[in-house]
Amino acid sequence: MSELVPGGNMPLPDTELWFRVPGPFDLSVLITGDSGKVAGDGDFVFYNQPSAPGARLRADGFGVDPRRLRAGASRVTVVVSPAEPGTPLGRLPVPALTVTGAGSRVLARFTPARPTHETVLLLVEIYRRGATWKLRALGQGYADGLAGIARDFGVEVAEEATGPVPPSSRPARAPAVPASAVAVPAVPASGMEAEFAGLVRAARLGAGVAPVTLDGRLSAAARAHAAVMAGQRRLSAEGPDGLSVFQRITAGGYRYLRIDQQLVSGPRTAAEFLDYCLTDGATRRPLHDPALTDAGIAQHHDSRSGDVYWTALWAAPFTAAGLLRTAAEVLSLTNAERTRAGLRPLADDRQLAKAAQGYSADMAARAFYSHTSPEGLAPWDRAAAAGAGHRGIGENIACGQRDPREVVRGWMDSPGHRANILKPDFTHLGVGFAGGGPAGTYWTQLFGQT
Repeated sequence: MSELVPGGNMPLPDTELWFRVPGPFDLSVLITGDSGKVAGDGDFVFYNQPSAPGARLRADGFGVDPRRLRAGASRVTVVVSPAEPGTPLGRLPVPALTVTGAGSRVLARFTPARPTHETVLLLVEIYRRGATWKLRALGQGYADGLAGIARDFGVEVAEEATGPVPPSSRPARAPAVPASAVAVPAVPASGMEAEFAGLVRAARLGAGVAPVTLDGRLSAAARAHAAVMAGQRRLSAEGPDGLSVFQRITAGGYRYLRIDQQLVSGPRTAAEFLDYCLTDGATRRPLHDPALTDAGIAQHHDSRSGDVYWTALWAAPFTAAGLLRTAAEVLSLTNAERTRAGLRPLADDRQLAKAAQGYSADMAARAFYSHTSPEGLAPWDRAAAAGAGHRGIGENIACGQRDPREVVRGWMDSPGHRANILKPDFTHLGVGFAGGGPAGTYWTQLFGQT
């Protein structure tokens, strides 16, 4: 079972899947092809249209069977909205999603950041990559309800319809400015970036944080990704070419220890984008994080719809010393959990660390996420190949978490990973971290028993 964070993904078994969110919520799904658009209104499955090929709504959740979707379907987006239309999600409990497979086996859980004024969240999507279906956590909020999301995905919504919410397609936190009301200023990318840098400098200094440095490699990746989103006419961490924004960063030669991204449509200028960044604690986090010292920014104007798509990247650059500090922090946090449980701390192990680091780098480079490598090698195989002679071996992996504290907290919230961390017989630990791949970050703990 995986505890997902926004951007995290995992492969799915070849079975029907059930999505459940307890509480005062409704679930809906949108079925799309590679274009990100529905083929017709029948691809929007919700309480007034409770079934489509491969998707069915029941009182206790939503069932999706990828094997039975219509021809050409390659993506299913799961949407949560309040049972009482128009209610801001911030007034309700945080919608916690559970995904189960055959035999009611829990495959994944995802709890997004607490919404505020949003009335709809894109929770997760399942998508086809080659012959495999995968699950990715989203957590993208909209302030304009189901009608706004439906239109973004190509569903025809009549203007006079008395639907659950007003028909608009602006995401939450983006200024609700009609495309026809304001002309997009013809600011060259370098001019916009310079304006953004000045605004960010003032905002960070005002918060007591050192300014960021605009990095050309990050800005190049941001430009490429903003153009991809405009081409798709939708916000997504991954383009139709299968490349994530994180893979675009590393392909451009930038290596990082920390990464955060903001994918937004709506703001028209750098000043409006900064206003978005200052909306609440979640959007302010990268702007005010002193560890994120590099940044890249780009916008792309979609002439068809008038929308402006933004990609902002915030990063802590890779250094060998920084990688050692990251691994040491994971070890320290892990030992703090063992100490609280009355267990002896784990010793840092060079051979286990070599194997763990190699495996994190391999998962990022080859874009897979599993305890078994594509060649069929298991954790104990990797430990032995690195020269570790331990009698017992255990492994925790994770992807998508931003920092050591977040990844250890995620492991401790997952019963299987927690059992490894608190296993009395383990005596040694190696930690690996790598940036890149579809999820952005890949973490490995390799435990050893003497």
